[in-house]
Amino acid sequence: MSSNQWHPTACILCECNCGLQVQLGGEGNRHITRIKGDKAHPSSQGYTCQKASRIDHYQQCKDRVTQPMRRREDGSFEAVDWDTAISDVAARFAAIRDTHGGQSIFYFGGGGQGNHLSGGYGRDTRAALGSKFNSNALAQEKTGEFWVNGRMFGASMRGEMEHTEVAVFLGKNPWQSHGMPRARATLREMKKDPNRCIIVIDPRRSETAEIADIHLRPAPGTDAWLLLGMLGILVQEDLIAKDWLETHAVGLEQLLSVLREIPVTDYCAAASVPEDEARAAVARIAEASSVAIHEDLGVQMNRHSTLVSYLEKLLWVLTGNFANQGGQYIPAPLLPLLGSGAVQGTSPVLGAPLISGLVPCNIIAEEILTDHPDRYRAMLIESGNPVHSLADSQRMREALRALDFVVVIDIAMTETAREADYILPASTQFEKWEATFFNFEFPRNYFHLRKPLFEAPEGVLPEPEIHARLVEALGGGAPTETVEALREAAKAGRAQFRAKFGEVTAANPGLMKQVSTLLYRTLGPTLPDGAASASALWAAAQMLAMKEPEGVRRAGHGSAGGDPGDELFDAILAGHSGIVTVDDELDANWRRIQAPDGKIQLVIPELLEQIADFASAPERVTSDDFPFVLSAGERRDYTANTIFRDASWRKKDYSGALRIHPDDAASLGLVEGGNARLTTTRGSAVTSIEITDQMYLGHVSLPNGLGLDVTSEDGTVRTGVAPNELTASAHRDDFAGTPWHKLVPVRIEAVA
Repeated sequence: MSSNQWHPTACILCECNCGLQVQLGGEGNRHITRIKGDKAHPSSQGYTCQKASRIDHYQQCKDRVTQPMRRREDGSFEAVDWDTAISDVAARFAAIRDTHGGQSIFYFGGGGQGNHLSGGYGRDTRAALGSKFNSNALAQEKTGEFWVNGRMFGASMRGEMEHTEVAVFLGKNPWQSHGMPRARATLREMKKDPNRCIIVIDPRRSETAEIADIHLRPAPGTDAWLLLGMLGILVQEDLIAKDWLETHAVGLEQLLSVLREIPVTDYCAAASVPEDEARAAVARIAEASSVAIHEDLGVQMNRHSTLVSYLEKLLWVLTGNFANQGGQYIPAPLLPLLGSGAVQGTSPVLGAPLISGLVPCNIIAEEILTDHPDRYRAMLIESGNPVHSLADSQRMREALRALDFVVVIDIAMTETAREADYILPASTQFEKWEATFFNFEFPRNYFHLRKPLFEAPEGVLPEPEIHARLVEALGGGAPTETVEALREAAKAGRAQFRAKFGEVTAANPGLMKQVSTLLYRTLGPTLPDGAASASALWAAAQMLAMKEPEGVRRAGHGSAGGDPGDELFDAILAGHSGIVTVDDELDANWRRIQAPDGKIQLVIPELLEQIADFASAPERVTSDDFPFVLSAGERRDYTANTIFRDASWRKKDYSGALRIHPDDAASLGLVEGGNARLTTTRGSAVTSIEITDQMYLGHVSLPNGLGLDVTSEDGTVRTGVAPNELTASAHRDDFAGTPWHKLVPVRIEAVA
């Protein structure tokens, strides 16, 4: 490849996955040397933030693993060939399955940020193992909101920020965390328009709060009291969209009978927010032609997180902001990654509800560290790092060491891989065909399949190939004659393949349990430029075309006499900067509500009962021993997810300083750039200090993405604090089990 040639790809550091154009060069022509936004990308349209400019640090991962690694009896690792690794891993998993049942094999991960194609293939391996229980990062962030969405709408919701009149960010700092297309550009556009308004609810004066028209600063952990007060104002001042609600919702009077009794003054005081400021925010929301609300980890990893998700949705539902331009909508993604929010069973030991089928992350260690006969006995961990990313790292290490067998599929010797029995090395995201299913825009939704930029080094494989080999070694997969028949049909053409695929799956529905591997081995070899891994998208394209035929046709897929699913799939393969998959209409939102009557369900009895019995003031989470509240995992200019394992990518705040209010710093004798020791019930760490009046009094924060143990010539080096060495798995939401990472009681002491 010419060093002057620009290649389309994408950023892999947040859910937006902005389109990029990159140039390659450096040693062996294996570096990303220049980066700019891709104007052809249908969502980001040339936008990108400064973090994307450093993605070569991911590609040049210092802890890269390029051979399968097996743990010896003495704890060290030895390299083995792929045939040995696959047969050994399959045999050891099969022995556990045959002795204790497939449900004892736990799966964690399924694709990191921007690395989602592997998820479908991982499901095939789980089917071959009979694995029932799984989890991933969504279960420590979003499952409370999923559950609320499921109860109220039967589907996941998003806010249409681009055209909204009033944008409300709840525990959300999009200037740093993005979460919406062209985040900083969109915020600037909002700020310049005198008819639009930005409302931020956050104890910290974040970068987004700095430009907000209204900033409500509840004391840490009191968001529920503030939102209840705001709902009380909305109802008691008769600011709701009553006619709209009577047409589109059920349960209004039952809900209003509770909200009319809210003691607004007391609840605003409990949240330490002046009542007049809360009333001004509610009045602005009520008068707006459209309101879009985005909640995020600031409340989703905090006290009463599931209740807060319910209250947030009531705020925009009661003002009629659904299926209107600039309001909330139900997207039509290529794959419904987030699920319906329904509870799909319970965990085997604690009986915890599995929202969208996911085991709460904070109970995984407890499910293992027991003598219960149904405990998990093995784990397959893919593109995930639970030792570092989940609460209570010490306990997670203990849990992994207690298992009979642990396998990690990843590119690096992560903190979790160091605890594994086997490491199966994967290609990086720029060495294979890859995509993300975090595509939830409206009205024009999109999908971006990315071509590889580099050849993978010898000794690593893309995850689809790893899973296909595991499935086959486990005795799964389709019969040989079925595979051969589908291969011949694929060679003959897409129409012949579609007909034969329908025929064989109708005759044997069980084939759909391992459909990704089946497509990979049959349709995959016929795809252009070695895009076999993308073959699983063929089924997703067919399903989307059947589910959203008009939207798919409006997006340009489905010519006269053509098959819209095939045309959509071919467009995905050819659209290296991404394509529009669905061009939506507002009325489609009502069709996507899954309630039997097609209406919004206002009443969630469990949460309405909690509101009726809510305490007049928050229970104290701090104590004399731990008098401060730590927010563990703040997004900053130079923090990202932990696929950046080289700390030198940061241009500032290299070690991730603790942010603290000037008055708190003075009381503790802390100075700018000095050091302090943090101590919680679970651990202790030393960190540098940044003094800033952005912080709420008594509230401190550490950034995300630091504290990785990276191997160097000088041994293993850790830069910054690993936040989950300080968090406790017992601190979690009562409904969803999501952690309280933003509400960690901590003691702070000055050190030399």
